[in-house]
Amino acid sequence: MNEHSPPFPHSLRIRQLDRSLERNPDAVEARYERAGLLREQGLFEEAKHDYLELLRRIPTDFGALNDFGTLVLNAGYKEAARSLFSEAVRHHPDNPSGHVNLANLLFQIGEHEQARLHFETALRIDPVHIHAHRGMGYLLAEIGDASGARAHRDKAFKNHFLTALPYRGNGPAIPVLLLVSAAGGNIPTSSLLDDRQFQTTVMVTEYADPEIPLPRHDFVFNSIGDADLCREGLEAACLVVARTDRPVVNHPRAVLKTGRAVNAGRLRGLPGVVAPRMLTLPRRLLAGPEAGAAITRAAFAFPFLVRAPGFHTGRYFVRVENLPGLTEAAREFPGDDLCIIDELDARDGEGFFRKCRVMIIDRKIYPLHLALSRNWKVHYFRADMAESLENRSKDAAFLGDMAKVIGRPGMAALERINAALDLDYCGIDFAVNAAGDILVFEANATMVMVPLSGDAKWDYRRPAFDEVFSAIRAMLMQRASGAAARRIAAEA
Repeated sequence: MNEHSPPFPHSLRIRQLDRSLERNPDAVEARYERAGLLREQGLFEEAKHDYLELLRRIPTDFGALNDFGTLVLNAGYKEAARSLFSEAVRHHPDNPSGHVNLANLLFQIGEHEQARLHFETALRIDPVHIHAHRGMGYLLAEIGDASGARAHRDKAFKNHFLTALPYRGNGPAIPVLLLVSAAGGNIPTSSLLDDRQFQTTVMVTEYADPEIPLPRHDFVFNSIGDADLCREGLEAACLVVARTDRPVVNHPRAVLKTGRAVNAGRLRGLPGVVAPRMLTLPRRLLAGPEAGAAITRAAFAFPFLVRAPGFHTGRYFVRVENLPGLTEAAREFPGDDLCIIDELDARDGEGFFRKCRVMIIDRKIYPLHLALSRNWKVHYFRADMAESLENRSKDAAFLGDMAKVIGRPGMAALERINAALDLDYCGIDFAVNAAGDILVFEANATMVMVPLSGDAKWDYRRPAFDEVFSAIRAMLMQRASGAAARRIAAEA
């Protein structure tokens, strides 16, 4: 048996528990074990049935409430998860894990004050609770308390920088080393590294001990994507990958070159590419009386854009039209530095702001979406798409024939950007101007593919999503198979 396959196949144990429950439907321990195995196997409805049966018998059981909450949260049912985690905390106020799970969910949905209260409660109960410190680290970083975040990360990850994730496959596993940063800014990989195929070991690079041998792996997936937020993590990742001869997906050295300002500077000189001027300035300067002089020296003119580095999906990102607007934003934004950005006019002939996104997988370009909005800050999830059949038809045209929509010069420019990025997994957000040039908004590895809902209106998008995910799976299997062959030859 492969060393990474389960010592006792889940399916066999589930059949044994089925027989036990047929004899005694009230066997709580057997039902709880089966629910957990079904959950690990990804069998949502079957696990849900068992958890409901458990809670019918023992409504206040912490394990059932907590694990059922995890099940429904992973399936996307956040309100149901909130109810279950809240019940777990209400009935078991002295269990720190309940507070941490509820806090993580509250943090995820943006209720930061309540999340902080539960993280703090967990740490009062258990001052060394690793996951409470991790959660507090992420929360404090989110609200701009860099030193506080660092203190909690040190407690969370020092001597705890390696985590072996569960493997749910029945056959031999493909071992992979997944690199992440303690500061966040990581590519979500749960939908990419299928735990029925891959045995994943997660390494937090900032805290990795160079004296400890690397865990067994056939390839390395560097999920650290944000060069502005995670420079320390990426530099540490370079040291990690220098210790292996296995393939590396998204080499950290290439990711380090993809900070927003750095990218804008190096892409601006490419034929057919228009990138905005960007300048990073101290936030304190822009919030004070010298802000106007600093803007004049930099030769920026209102209106322009201001954003806090390391944040995405439009957070801490505004358009300022005058000096009071600039100083107000600088006083409210987190962090030590802010980036000021020339505004690119991405409107089409009908006055809509457009933003296209393509994914680059193994150096090949795939269309993902075209979003249209009356607002300059275009994100697909809040653009004028769900309620506009006409806009969705334009999106469908882009997905169906990207080259026709953006033109041959635009495709050639995208290929130049692709070559400059030199990444295995990344994306480009852009528009096309009247001259056919590519207006680059963002080009890096932080692009998230948000799963589509079951609504039939999005059926036209599913083939494009499927094609990207198929390309990712093919790339990972190619990297793994080549490395495995070399490893087996070396071990022979």
